Amino acid sequence: MFGAFCPSTSVTATNITPCVNMNIMHEHLSLISKQTQAERHAVIIVDGAAWHQHYLADEFANLSIIKLSPYSPELNPTEQVSQWLRQNELANRCFEH
Repeated sequence: MFGAFCPSTSVTATNITPCVNMNIMHEHLSLISKQTQAERHAVIIVDGAAWHQHYLADEFANLSIIKLSPYSPELNPTEQVSQWLRQNELANRCFEH
């Protein structure tokens, strides 16, 4: 899943895909670029995944990519959401029958 949001307008851009690669990342950047208001600039924070490449944003004048330092998941806000989901919603569950 790729997700982005604007904290000032609450506009979101999300892609749910069965796989991830640079083509999917490029599609997501295109979606973000289209949903970014005129005269605004979107900053995308990415980790070290192979499909998170700076040059993918080169064709979009209203996007920049900031790559986090390696081994720093605590700096990535998405990791905080993912951790919460794993602990609270996606964890194995036992049900009484």
